[in-house]
Amino acid sequence: MQVHHDLNELPSFRNAVVTIGSFDGVHAGHQQIIGQLIDLAKSYGGESVVVTFHPHPRQIIYPRDTSLRLLTTTDEKILLLEQLGIDHLVVVPFTVAFSQLNADEYVENFLFERFRPRCVVIGYDHRFGLNRQGDINYMRWYGEKLGFEVLEIEKQEVDNLAVSSTKVRNALDTGSVETAARFLGHYFLLSGTVVNGNKIGSELGYPTANLDIAQPQKLIPPDGVYAVWVHGQGKRYGGMLYIGNRPTLPGQKNRTIEVNLFDFNKDIYGERLRLELVAHIRGDQTFKGLEALKEQLGKDKKASEKALSQAPEYSIPFAPKKVWPKAAVVLLNYNTRNLLEQLLPAVLKSDYPNMDLYVADNGSTDGSAALVREQFPEVRLIELPENYGFAAGYNRALEQVECDYFVMLNTDVEVTPSWLSILIVEMERDPRVGAAQPKILDFKRRDQFEYAGAAGGWIDALGYPFCRGRIFGTVEKDEGQYNKIQSVFWATGAAFCIRASLFRQLGGFDPRYFAHLEEIDLCWRLKRAGYKILAVPQAAVYHIGGGTLDYQSPRKTYLNFRNNLITLWKNEPVRKLCWLIPLRLVMDGMAGMLFLVQGKKGHIFSVIQAHWHFYPKMWAIWKDRKHYEELIQKVSIHASMDTGGIYPGSVVWQYFVKGRKYFKRLKSGSR
Repeated sequence: MQVHHDLNELPSFRNAVVTIGSFDGVHAGHQQIIGQLIDLAKSYGGESVVVTFHPHPRQIIYPRDTSLRLLTTTDEKILLLEQLGIDHLVVVPFTVAFSQLNADEYVENFLFERFRPRCVVIGYDHRFGLNRQGDINYMRWYGEKLGFEVLEIEKQEVDNLAVSSTKVRNALDTGSVETAARFLGHYFLLSGTVVNGNKIGSELGYPTANLDIAQPQKLIPPDGVYAVWVHGQGKRYGGMLYIGNRPTLPGQKNRTIEVNLFDFNKDIYGERLRLELVAHIRGDQTFKGLEALKEQLGKDKKASEKALSQAPEYSIPFAPKKVWPKAAVVLLNYNTRNLLEQLLPAVLKSDYPNMDLYVADNGSTDGSAALVREQFPEVRLIELPENYGFAAGYNRALEQVECDYFVMLNTDVEVTPSWLSILIVEMERDPRVGAAQPKILDFKRRDQFEYAGAAGGWIDALGYPFCRGRIFGTVEKDEGQYNKIQSVFWATGAAFCIRASLFRQLGGFDPRYFAHLEEIDLCWRLKRAGYKILAVPQAAVYHIGGGTLDYQSPRKTYLNFRNNLITLWKNEPVRKLCWLIPLRLVMDGMAGMLFLVQGKKGHIFSVIQAHWHFYPKMWAIWKDRKHYEELIQKVSIHASMDTGGIYPGSVVWQYFVKGRKYFKRLKSGSR
């Protein structure tokens, strides 16, 4: 990108496609508009040109107005725009004389004379010239006269982005730098020069670099401590930022901005640092003395290091043409009216900007559909004539939905505001990721993992599924031990995000399953095609569990055992099946004996029934296997299967014989 500051030294642009604006924050909406600009320039065989102003026009037109708060300084704006891939950035010196140009002078002497545009891209409400005389129609008239096209970004298109500088400012005003980052498509930046401080931080063991933010109009988030990435001396460091009046220190009441860089001890006075604000750690506090402050700083550092280790790596832009891909969150409902009434409001508050919410009613008889129509008119309702089960019900519902991502969410799940944004940002980062799940926590015991999915699904060499955080009936407390994003074998159907194109190309869920393990079968197909499945613990939801079918139900036991056999028969190599199916018959018999000891006689019959129903249908399932293999070959991106999330041993042996009931012990081999 070439940056131009002098209007008298502009080059002769080739078929210039020009857009003009402040672009404060260079947020996700700006990124989509500029993505269109770049595409247009390519189609015309020309150059993309972004025109912005310095200083901000309001500072010249209303010099006494002190309410202006900028998301980006000019230098930060240049840095962000450069990453978008435009050809030219023109920073126009905005002066009193420039502000006095009337609409004719603006178009003829500035826009046309300086840029000779092939096309001008402007917003539906764009005004220009003295007293805002010119509008879109005026620009079009000049376009016909002078020979350039005018493309309008329509109001509906801007509104659909659901992103604005005001929304970013509102998020920052509450200290929610995480939400601001999702709207921006990048972390909020603070840039400044390191100046001398009072060195109290060094005495406490946490030396800080005091920053002078030279731009007085730059927005500064509320007082408190933030986890940050710090760019300086050509490297990036982790750190914690303090903004505040240092209430614990006597006589130190001036507001300061200072950052402690982790694992760094160099003299950097006079140097420029650029900070990316990643997470809000705490608000400003007053402590009883320096020792109490020092103790708190130790806690702040640990919290900041944890936040940075879990933070998404934003890339600008992560999707040039569609900054926020369309996501359809679909809740398949069967007679869970009470859960819809309780939990739908939280789903509606999800902060993902481009989300459609559906309830697919599976022939309910409890008035669920009427509830959605009457109390949740913003939710789209799909009514199926009967209960097709989880697998076929979703297949039929999703045939009626157009989007980039299908997100299947159980009706007994409470979501957090950022759950979906975090999932899709991670999937957009890597096109090899086919599906993903959030961390699944227990609705009633919120510091504990939930049975159905926990922190990501694994499978052992004999085809037994388990999870990070849950092996068989043992569920772990969430202490951050599985907070690393990891490639797993399967994502839970309780909160399952998948690329819509892959869901369709791989045939969706196998309707034979009715319910349970159909998501493992689909994930296995994805893995065989070379795709990855991610568990993203930074996104969290709370699962009631058993809200649609009780975990202790013999019906559930039957479906699990039967569907596990079907899944193996469809996906394992032929040679392995020759010994695996007989072995599973023996092991399932042992499971029946365990149920007998536990007094669960109904479950014993469920295991027997599962095998009775499986063996007569082996040939029909084998035909299905051939069909799905053809689909896998068509979408395959790698010659071999992705093996993430496969445990090479037997989880049954480790759990029941070795007594290793926790995932970390299973991996390490320790008791």
